[in-house]
Amino acid sequence: MSSPVAGLVIVDKPAGVTSHDVVARVRRLAGTRKVGHAGTLDPMATGVLVLGVERATRLLGHLMLTEKSYDATVRLGISTTTDDAEGEVVAETTASGLTEDEVRSAFATQVGDILQVPTAVSAIKVDGKRAYQRVRDGEQVELKARPVTVHELTVGELRSEGDVVDVDISVRCSSGTYIRAIARDVGAALGVGGHLTMLRRTAVGPYDLAAAKTLDELADEFGVLGLSDAARAAFPAYDLSEEQAQDVRYGRKLGLGLDGLTAVFAPDGEFLALYEPVGAQSAKAAAVFVG
Repeated sequence: MSSPVAGLVIVDKPAGVTSHDVVARVRRLAGTRKVGHAGTLDPMATGVLVLGVERATRLLGHLMLTEKSYDATVRLGISTTTDDAEGEVVAETTASGLTEDEVRSAFATQVGDILQVPTAVSAIKVDGKRAYQRVRDGEQVELKARPVTVHELTVGELRSEGDVVDVDISVRCSSGTYIRAIARDVGAALGVGGHLTMLRRTAVGPYDLAAAKTLDELADEFGVLGLSDAARAAFPAYDLSEEQAQDVRYGRKLGLGLDGLTAVFAPDGEFLALYEPVGAQSAKAAAVFVG
């Protein structure tokens, strides 16, 4: 049997399964245990989940830092323990009196550089234990606000049904932003509470739904986005001379002026490494992908 090919697998995750479930399925399809993901999605959520196979797993930590895009539906008028539809209802306040202008203005406050308190049932570690596990164990969890950036938040359709108002939004944001927290905070600002009823991740960096395949599609025809193509899509690229490529293979510094983390390539197009600037005209290896 041939060795698994190193690269990325862009999965369109279905609802009702964990990110770990998806990793386990792709491990079987790829024929290797060396599969990881670049940031989880909640079981309720669907959409883009970026997986790395073999050496590409070393790209994932860098990809996790990239911006992400989501489509979501926020229900105003009901608060839950998890800030989404999977949690228990803790409060209900009629939202029927809200005007469209009030709702749109409240969402507008969530755009830009903001301080956001992550949802209590997040994967953030508190004294070595994940917050969601502490919540499940009955503990009260207070997480500190963290700076995040919401580059763009578009409010779409508003639908009133009885005492609740459903709001469709599209968000482009920095890594570490919780869409559930946006739902919670907008609901709180409007005085009626809020939670997510739908979340679909539409992009992780350059990888979007157009590049994603369902698990059934991958079972029919499994394939990966090769390391070189994956790196060129996600990072600025620099094509090296043969002499420079040899320096990279030995992990040496390069006399290059780079603006940030950059994928460097051999003259034949092979992806060699990620390099980062250490001065105006010097760069060092952040991760090397060739022996």
